[in-house]
Amino acid sequence: MDPLTATGWTASPAADESRWLRAEDASAAAGARREITVLAERLGFAGERLGQVQLVASESATNLVKHAEKGELLVRIVRRGRTAALEIVCLDHGPGIADVSRSRLGGYSTSGTLGLGLGAIERLADQSGLHSLPRAGTTLFARFRQPDEASGTAAPVSGPPFAGLTRPIDGERECGDAYAATAADGTVYAMLCDGLGHGPMAAHAAQEAVRAMRDTPLPARPAEILERIHRRLRPTRGGTVAVAAIDPDAGRVRYAGLGNIAGWIVHPAGRTGMISVPGIAGTGAHLREQVYDLPPGAAVVLHSDGLTDRWDPARLPAPTGADPLLFAAVLLRDAGVRHDDRCVLAVTTPGKG
Repeated sequence: MDPLTATGWTASPAADESRWLRAEDASAAAGARREITVLAERLGFAGERLGQVQLVASESATNLVKHAEKGELLVRIVRRGRTAALEIVCLDHGPGIADVSRSRLGGYSTSGTLGLGLGAIERLADQSGLHSLPRAGTTLFARFRQPDEASGTAAPVSGPPFAGLTRPIDGERECGDAYAATAADGTVYAMLCDGLGHGPMAAHAAQEAVRAMRDTPLPARPAEILERIHRRLRPTRGGTVAVAAIDPDAGRVRYAGLGNIAGWIVHPAGRTGMISVPGIAGTGAHLREQVYDLPPGAAVVLHSDGLTDRWDPARLPAPTGADPLLFAAVLLRDAGVRHDDRCVLAVTTPGKG
């Protein structure tokens, strides 16, 4: 079995299963429809369900062109073990939606809202989410689960409490950043690697980190996982790496970070930074693990230095109840302003019962 699709793990999509598109003119709808069709057919979508996926993609792109500023659309396949899902993510810096609840009504459309209507997208997608702030922009995602090979219907599998996003630097097809995450016995294990430089060699280093992470027997401490990654990256150009073990029941995060990479705990009072020590995985490093309190309902975020650390947690969705993909997408839009590969991995936790 390919180590990147081993049971239970989610990792960065392959370059040929993820595509960012700019929504700047009328051709964007046709481009989105074309790209989503290739990926959807790869997962077995056909007939009416394929048409619904195509409709959401083309209408989302059309809306971005009409109403957004700096509109972008991501289409991708996300694999988790033996299952997969098709995702559409829309980001913009437009006027935002003043009345999100009303935008869910069928047929409602004004500047800054989807012409198709959020209600229609919610009905067509297996899962969806929206976050919008006036004068800040809107973030939307729609998720379609892979049809079951026997019945042709989507398997009723709930999403994991984590989601990541990668975006290569302009001009490159492969992203030099990568992530991997899984849940085991109530603990989420999350890893993010920023391969040095850009392009295929950086991507190779980052994917080696993913393989080392997924080859590690669990349970394991983040420092142990980081040591395995450090050894695996020696033949590569190396990278900066963050590893976290998030245990909501214990109210604890164990964290080991190496190099210029960020780890944060986002909670109602703001955010708490987690310490990464200087070094490069694969060359010379002194590894150290820290333990942090995890308040109920907090989120844990890892991101590469393609995102600035000057982001405002008040602009993010509330961690409790938010889909981690929506959380990651808003952060990528707001903080992913550097000319670099970009990657963010978000882990959400339950609130108080």
